[in-house]
Amino acid sequence: MSEAKVSEADQGAADAAEPVNALPERLTGFVQALRGHGLRIGPGESVDAASVLAVLGLTDRTYIREGLAAALLRTDGQRAVFDATFDLYFPLGVGTPEAARRSADPGPAGPATAEPVNPVSPVSPVNPADRAVLDDLRERLAEALAADDRAALTRLAGEAVNTLGRYGSGPTAQGWSAYQTLSRLQPETLLARVLAALRAGQPPGFTDRLDADGIRRRIQGFRGLVGTEARRRVAELRGTDQVARRAVAPSTDQVDFLFAGRDQLAELRRTVQPLARKLATRLAARRRKASGGRIDLRRTLRCSLSTGGVPLRPAYRRRRPGRPEIVLLCDVSGSVAGFADFTMLLVQAMRDQFSKVRVFAFVNRTDEVTRLVSAGSADPAALSRRILTEAKVVGFHGNSDYGAALGEFADHYPDALGPRTCVLVLGDARNNGRDPNLPALKRISERARRVYWLNPEQTELWATGDSAAHAYAGLVEMHSCRNARRLGELIARLLPV
Repeated sequence: MSEAKVSEADQGAADAAEPVNALPERLTGFVQALRGHGLRIGPGESVDAASVLAVLGLTDRTYIREGLAAALLRTDGQRAVFDATFDLYFPLGVGTPEAARRSADPGPAGPATAEPVNPVSPVSPVNPADRAVLDDLRERLAEALAADDRAALTRLAGEAVNTLGRYGSGPTAQGWSAYQTLSRLQPETLLARVLAALRAGQPPGFTDRLDADGIRRRIQGFRGLVGTEARRRVAELRGTDQVARRAVAPSTDQVDFLFAGRDQLAELRRTVQPLARKLATRLAARRRKASGGRIDLRRTLRCSLSTGGVPLRPAYRRRRPGRPEIVLLCDVSGSVAGFADFTMLLVQAMRDQFSKVRVFAFVNRTDEVTRLVSAGSADPAALSRRILTEAKVVGFHGNSDYGAALGEFADHYPDALGPRTCVLVLGDARNNGRDPNLPALKRISERARRVYWLNPEQTELWATGDSAAHAYAGLVEMHSCRNARRLGELIARLLPV
């Protein structure tokens, strides 16, 4: 049995030895933490989770993780949040990791140091004792990465956090930092050394690139282990509930558009097609329900003659709702480009649900980019760059000007609006102090069937700085739309059928 399995078995035995009344509290806290991150878990799922623990027992942590995931998770994209929270409420161990305790013992078994390395920056001088500890950790980490030894990587993550990640003065640590640990250990710089160890004695070949990508994935996995260990240590100091609420990254559909990083935006783009299929199903169901129409009293009475005047089979005025036309008017300036990019791809993926989809982009000038969005499905990451380079969306300056953009759209594209058109304006309404041109938005709303403004900022910020959100909200219906989940809810609810 591997050491990782032994550690998990020891943890399961420790869990089994805890008071019986502590386990329901732990499970309840775990479920509440997941709900705090937006996971929809009802009483039924909570009861199922308790049944899972009763059936599987507490001897195998891997079985517990998978069993609870099967009982509590219902949609895609939630596993990362679940795993990070599970590691807090059902940790692999408590206190100082065993590997770190062994390395602190004097003798030939490990380095002769019991204290964490003093905090250093990448440019500050390092004393010889601290450098020896760092070099020893990096050497063993390179060996574990080359062997892809998961158990050794887990032990090294705990040892690295214990040795390099403590911050705060005094004998008692104030916290444990994964960022500090990784910035000092710098596992990315081990790539060349690990590749050299793998290729020792082998001729170069076409698999070199594959080997490099595989090592990068192993290093990324080690970074995740360090983050998990640091959160566990901090949770023991400050409380599991507080750390679960503040230190666990939200699921992809809960990421704020305005603060999403490059990797998060890439993950959001990968959710476009699944979300589009789900929204298309909802819109089709609404369309079928709306086609029923109202009761036709004359036809109902006529049909009741065959049943003695009793209207057993009511007749309806059947509606044949036509599919609406959608117009997107998107601000593609740097502040909201990620939000507009995701929404354009989402609506384009749902184009079968609408009779026509036209997309217009602007910064301070407006241009139609429907062809660019249609052709950009194969390379969504470059959509904003193509729009900014190939479309005429920027005039004499590069700042947003909603007034000029709305005026140009109303003047040059009146054919895009009609009695079946629903217009979605995407932007934060920050006009850099320029004229908001409210008459142009009023003309748009008078010609279209519906106009909705989706603002990626929270409502409290609409009255701050150079925002003209409240002025525009007086003419059209404006909604705060900060993440993909909220965007899906609004599209399913607001778009006509």
